[in-house]
Amino acid sequence: MKLVLLTTLLGLAAAAPQLSSDRDAYIITDERTDNGDGNFKYLFETSNGIFSQRTGTPGSEGQSNMQGSERFTFPDGTVAEITYVADENGYRAESPLIPTDHPLPAHVYELLRIAEEQRAKGITFD
Repeated sequence: MKLVLLTTLLGLAAAAPQLSSDRDAYIITDERTDNGDGNFKYLFETSNGIFSQRTGTPGSEGQSNMQGSERFTFPDGTVAEITYVADENGYRAESPLIPTDHPLPAHVYELLRIAEEQRAKGITFD
Protein backbone atom coordinates (compact mmCIF):
# COMPACT_ATOMS: atom_id res chain seq x y z
CA MET A 1 0.00 0.00 0.00
CA LYS A 2 2.82 2.41 0.88
CA LEU A 3 4.51 1.60 -2.42
CA VAL A 4 1.32 2.41 -4.36
CA LEU A 5 0.90 5.69 -2.47
CA LEU A 6 4.55 6.64 -3.02
CA THR A 7 4.32 5.80 -6.73
CA THR A 8 1.13 7.84 -7.07
CA LEU A 9 2.72 10.85 -5.35
CA LEU A 10 5.81 10.63 -7.55
CA GLY A 11 3.59 10.46 -10.63
CA LEU A 12 1.64 13.52 -9.53
CA ALA A 13 4.83 15.44 -8.85
CA ALA A 14 6.19 14.58 -12.30
CA ALA A 15 2.92 15.61 -13.99
CA ALA A 16 2.65 18.95 -12.14
CA PRO A 17 3.29 22.04 -14.26
CA GLN A 18 6.84 23.27 -13.99
CA LEU A 19 7.49 26.81 -12.92
CA SER A 20 8.80 28.91 -15.75
CA SER A 21 12.03 30.83 -15.56
CA ASP A 22 9.94 34.04 -15.51
CA ARG A 23 10.05 33.81 -11.72
CA ASP A 24 13.78 34.31 -11.97
CA ALA A 25 13.56 37.36 -14.24
CA TYR A 26 15.75 40.29 -13.39
CA ILE A 27 15.71 43.97 -14.30
CA ILE A 28 17.94 44.87 -17.24
CA THR A 29 17.09 48.56 -17.51
CA ASP A 30 15.32 50.97 -15.17
CA GLU A 31 15.77 54.59 -16.24
CA ARG A 32 13.62 57.41 -14.93
CA THR A 33 13.94 61.13 -15.53
CA ASP A 34 11.55 63.77 -14.20
CA ASN A 35 12.40 67.39 -14.86
CA GLY A 36 9.73 68.61 -12.44
CA ASP A 37 8.05 70.70 -15.13
CA GLY A 38 5.84 67.98 -16.61
CA ASN A 39 8.54 66.56 -18.85
CA PHE A 40 9.60 63.01 -18.02
CA LYS A 41 11.00 59.81 -19.49
CA TYR A 42 10.65 56.25 -18.27
CA LEU A 43 12.25 53.05 -19.58
CA PHE A 44 11.96 49.63 -17.96
CA GLU A 45 13.02 46.21 -19.27
CA THR A 46 13.36 42.76 -17.70
CA SER A 47 15.22 39.63 -18.76
CA ASN A 48 11.98 37.81 -19.59
CA GLY A 49 11.01 40.29 -22.31
CA ILE A 50 8.81 42.75 -20.44
CA PHE A 51 9.46 46.23 -21.80
CA SER A 52 7.81 49.56 -21.04
CA GLN A 53 8.76 53.06 -22.11
CA ARG A 54 6.98 56.38 -22.08
CA THR A 55 7.69 60.05 -22.54
CA GLY A 56 5.60 62.80 -21.01
CA THR A 57 5.18 66.48 -21.75
CA PRO A 58 2.86 69.12 -20.31
CA GLY A 59 -0.48 69.33 -22.10
CA SER A 60 -2.31 72.45 -23.18
CA GLU A 61 -5.14 71.82 -20.71
CA GLY A 62 -2.99 71.04 -17.65
CA GLN A 63 -2.75 67.30 -18.21
CA SER A 64 0.33 65.22 -18.91
CA ASN A 65 0.59 64.18 -22.54
CA MET A 66 2.22 60.79 -22.91
CA GLN A 67 3.37 58.50 -25.64
CA GLY A 68 4.98 55.14 -25.23
CA SER A 69 4.89 51.41 -25.74
CA GLU A 70 4.56 48.18 -23.80
CA ARG A 71 5.85 44.76 -24.84
CA PHE A 72 5.61 41.30 -23.29
CA THR A 73 5.57 37.66 -24.36
CA PHE A 74 2.59 35.33 -24.05
CA PRO A 75 3.20 31.79 -22.75
CA ASP A 76 2.93 30.46 -26.34
CA GLY A 77 5.86 32.68 -27.40
CA THR A 78 3.80 35.34 -29.18
CA VAL A 79 5.17 38.82 -28.57
CA ALA A 80 2.56 41.47 -27.80
CA GLU A 81 3.39 45.10 -28.42
CA ILE A 82 1.14 48.08 -27.83
CA THR A 83 2.00 51.67 -28.69
CA TYR A 84 -0.10 54.55 -27.41
CA VAL A 85 -0.61 58.27 -27.20
CA ALA A 86 -2.55 60.00 -24.42
CA ASP A 87 -3.23 63.71 -24.83
CA GLU A 88 -5.98 66.32 -25.22
CA ASN A 89 -7.72 63.98 -27.66
CA GLY A 90 -7.83 61.01 -25.26
CA TYR A 91 -6.05 57.68 -25.14
CA ARG A 92 -5.28 55.97 -28.45
CA ALA A 93 -3.59 52.59 -28.49
CA GLU A 94 -2.41 50.64 -31.52
CA SER A 95 -1.59 46.97 -31.76
CA PRO A 96 -2.42 44.09 -34.07
CA LEU A 97 -3.85 42.41 -30.96
CA ILE A 98 -6.53 45.06 -30.40
CA PRO A 99 -9.78 44.03 -32.10
CA THR A 100 -11.14 46.47 -34.67
CA ASP A 101 -14.47 46.80 -36.42
CA HIS A 102 -14.65 45.25 -39.84
CA PRO A 103 -15.15 47.75 -42.65
CA LEU A 104 -18.67 48.00 -43.99
CA PRO A 105 -19.35 46.44 -47.41
CA ALA A 106 -19.42 48.91 -50.32
CA HIS A 107 -23.19 48.47 -50.88
CA VAL A 108 -23.89 49.76 -47.35
CA TYR A 109 -22.22 53.08 -48.15
CA GLU A 110 -24.33 53.32 -51.29
CA LEU A 111 -27.52 52.63 -49.30
CA LEU A 112 -26.56 55.31 -46.76
CA ARG A 113 -26.00 57.80 -49.60
CA ILE A 114 -29.43 56.99 -51.08
CA ALA A 115 -31.09 57.33 -47.67
CA GLU A 116 -29.48 60.75 -47.18
CA GLU A 117 -30.75 61.90 -50.59
CA GLN A 118 -34.26 60.73 -49.69
CA ARG A 119 -34.17 62.57 -46.36
CA ALA A 120 -33.03 65.75 -48.16
CA LYS A 121 -36.07 65.43 -50.49
CA GLY A 122 -38.38 64.98 -47.51
CA ILE A 123 -39.11 61.31 -48.22
CA THR A 124 -39.83 59.37 -45.05
CA PHE A 125 -40.80 55.78 -44.35
CA ASP A 126 -42.92 54.46 -41.50
